[in-house]
Amino acid sequence: MKEINNQLRNLLEDIINQKQKNIKAGKDSADDDLLGILLKINLNEIKEQGNNKLGMSIDEVIEECKTFYFAGQESTSNLLSWTMLLLSMHPSWQVRAREEILQVFGNNLPDFDGLNRLKIVTMVLYEVLRLYPPSIIFTRIIYKETKLGEMTLPPGLQFMLPIILLHHDQQLWGEDVKEFKPERFSQGIAKATNNQLSFFPFSWGPRICIGNNFALMEAKIALAMILRRFSFELSPSYTHAPSFVVTLQPQNGVHMMLRKI
Repeated sequence: MKEINNQLRNLLEDIINQKQKNIKAGKDSADDDLLGILLKINLNEIKEQGNNKLGMSIDEVIEECKTFYFAGQESTSNLLSWTMLLLSMHPSWQVRAREEILQVFGNNLPDFDGLNRLKIVTMVLYEVLRLYPPSIIFTRIIYKETKLGEMTLPPGLQFMLPIILLHHDQQLWGEDVKEFKPERFSQGIAKATNNQLSFFPFSWGPRICIGNNFALMEAKIALAMILRRFSFELSPSYTHAPSFVVTLQPQNGVHMMLRKI
């Protein structure tokens, strides 16, 4: 584990150092991604305040990079894996999503306005996130005395939010809770949950995941590019084995057969 951590740190340090050189040299491509923006703001903060202690250290930037990758890229890739799995198992929804994508974009590249008009694709993604949320549990610590229903919780208490249990609760979602039914989100999240806080795959409130909207946008773009070029179905070799390691992921991958349209 130490060896892997050192390798990861060396890789990230090289990327960060190169980015910092580009920023100081004034290159246009220096801040064209999330890391570049972070480093540029950090350097400006240090320059304005004249104190390195006010900016982020190299260790803090490295930890942010780990978050970008593990919490960002892995969450989105797992969401796409589960989505393609469920669309393979429910081909009628695959057809409906494809027809919507072709109607909105045709042969053009996806754009922001068009992504916001993908109602069926959004319903599908929400239902996938309900059945297979990226994180199955959140941990929170209470810093002041908190009233929760009839309970009074003392400061310093650590408690867990079991997302996977809430998303599969029959009393909250109905007898069809285990079924893939994107239509339950046809009128939005509030209607699907009866205005109860029972759907929060990216957490909720002030601690909601900062990459929430970005992850959904990435997933919509990827699906739009895939669905209009390929139809797909599950391979007979697929074994269903959800596994939680940082995120909820298919332990053996998702084996699929793609056919070009």
